[in-house]
Amino acid sequence: MLAYIIRRLLLIIPTLWAIITVNFFVVQIAPGGPVEQMVAEMRGIRVNTRMERLSGITADEVTPAEREGEASSVYRGARGLDPEVIEEIKRRFGFDRPLHLRYFDMLKRYVAFDFGESLFRGNTVIRLIATRLPVSISLGIWSTLFIYLISIPLGIAKAVRHGSRFDLATSTVVTVGYAIPSFLFAILLIVLFAGGSFLKWFPLRGLVSTNFAELSFFGKIADYFWHLALPIAALTIGGYATLTMLTKNSFLDEVNKQYVMTARAKGLTERKTLFGHVFRNAMLLIIAGFPAAFISMFFTGSVLIEVMFSLEGLGLLGFEAATQRDYPLMFATLYIFTLMGLLLGLISDITYTLVDPRIDFESRG
Repeated sequence: MLAYIIRRLLLIIPTLWAIITVNFFVVQIAPGGPVEQMVAEMRGIRVNTRMERLSGITADEVTPAEREGEASSVYRGARGLDPEVIEEIKRRFGFDRPLHLRYFDMLKRYVAFDFGESLFRGNTVIRLIATRLPVSISLGIWSTLFIYLISIPLGIAKAVRHGSRFDLATSTVVTVGYAIPSFLFAILLIVLFAGGSFLKWFPLRGLVSTNFAELSFFGKIADYFWHLALPIAALTIGGYATLTMLTKNSFLDEVNKQYVMTARAKGLTERKTLFGHVFRNAMLLIIAGFPAAFISMFFTGSVLIEVMFSLEGLGLLGFEAATQRDYPLMFATLYIFTLMGLLLGLISDITYTLVDPRIDFESRG
């Protein structure tokens, strides 16, 4: 197993390199880079300033025709930015250097986990990620934990009672959970419990309260979960349905196999048969999906939730970096999440062997 782990760790290096390389060159040829965004922003500010100076008329009093004419004259370059200013912007962002030099410089820095500084936020990428990490870890870990704590027992119960009233009733609940996306359920929770139209039991902003430092130890824990209650509930409702049905179908598939019938014929109790034989085999498929489920909750699944509950996590940070073309921040979040996904995949394989020692990854070529 040790040799397999070493091979997988070594495989991470070319995988990271390939993903970063492809994304680097794809992003470079995409229109609307950081230089263009900065130039457009400066020109936009200039338009608004000059419009307010038109014959002493404020921007609100300028007619649409005048506004369009003034804006078009600026963006046509008749009154555009000085070329020296544009070159200075390029030097500031490092775009005055050839593409291949920027690429090799990025690879050299990423080996040392030096991600540079954000183009628009005035801070280092590492510091920005570190400040957002607690939010994403909280959402990812707790929502994934609650999803598994609900889905696995419920899936097993549905498999054992397949076709019963309990199975039919819970299938209705699972279907509703599957049909409602997390963000829609989050809206419902906000309306009902966060001061939307009815009750105001839970806060709607931040991970902790402003007086968090003044609270006692248990008060801090209570405040932490008070802020996370609604976001975690929304993510759990949006994610438990698929895993519940996966668990049920996996158990049903194992229950109908020959070795289960043999175990029952030998006189083993239903509990020993279920948890001594079926559980270990049925859980392999569930464990295989854990890395993808965690990464989904940690990043992609929590972006809208972070926006709706004003939680500044890594998902929102990566989305904002992509929309703003903040290349250092964008590539750094991609790098970190790719690395996390690869490491979680390795952990998943190791967990396979713990659940079922018959699986031997060492024998693979």
